[in-house]
Parts: sequence; C-alpha cells; structure tokens
Amino acid sequence: MKTIAFFSFIFVASILNSQEADLNLKKLPSVDLRDLKGKKMNTSTMGFTGPVVISFWATWCSPCKKELNTIHEVYSDWKEETGITLVAVSIDDEKTKNAVSTYVNGKAWEFEVLLDPNGDFKRAMGVNNVPHTFLIDKDGNIVYSHNNYAPGDEEKLFEEIKKLGAK
Repeated sequence: MKTIAFFSFIFVASILNSQEADLNLKKLPSVDLRDLKGKKMNTSTMGFTGPVVISFWATWCSPCKKELNTIHEVYSDWKEETGITLVAVSIDDEKTKNAVSTYVNGKAWEFEVLLDPNGDFKRAMGVNNVPHTFLIDKDGNIVYSHNNYAPGDEEKLFEEIKKLGAK
C-alpha cells in the first residue's frame, strides 16, 4: 500500500511540474488591441526590452482597481529597480469602455493601458475572471500567473519580477 501511495505522489508531482513547465514555455499571443487614444497595438510586437506585467482588469471590478492602485504607488520604484513595464488591459465591453479613460486619468496611472472590449486577448491568455496578472520575461515567455487579489499579492509579484534578474 505504501508503494502505491508513493507512486501516486510521484505521478501527481510530475503532473504539477509539467503544468508549471507548460506555463513557462507559453509565449505571449499576438492580438491587436487599442490604447486610450485609439492607436492599434499588437501584443506580440510591443517592443519591451525587459520584463512585462500584464494585468487584466475592469472598471467595475473593485479588487482589480485595488491591485492596480496599490501597484501604482510603488511602480516608479519597481521600474527603477528592475526595468519592469506594466500594461493594464481593460476588459470593459462596448458599454463600459468609455469609463476606462476617465478612471485612469483620475488616478494618474503611469503605466500603459490597453483596451480589449471584445475579449480577444483575454481569451487568448486563458483569463476567466479578473483581476488576472501575468509576468512575461524579456523573451515573451509567460513565467508567472496569478488570479484574484488580496493585499500583499503585489509583494509576491515583485519577488517574481526580481527573480528574472531584470535591469
């Protein structure tokens, strides 16, 4: 019986490790989005030289706004220390997307904000609910993913950013 339990443990551990490895090998998909001024941008050719945090959010999502406002408070320090770029991708639909610019300007966020009103990028990234945050290395690989937000999650994200040895 101990042998079966041991092999079951090894099997489950190998599945978890392979899922983690799959995340590390997944590349950032190519999807066209627009910035707040209406300029089209493709996610695979944004031209970042260092790591990128992509945070999916919506104006109607309180945890999303808490996360991004908390990161906004430390973003300049993060950027200086690691060279990180943050891209906040709004999933607000056609009915609510006009509120995005008003909210962002009111908060004076210093990071890039893109619009995904049809949910194309959201689907390509496998986002089911927001907030959902990804860390992309300089080679375009998704190396970290976190769903939901609780105070302190931004510290874990920053630890993951520092592991990339950025800047």
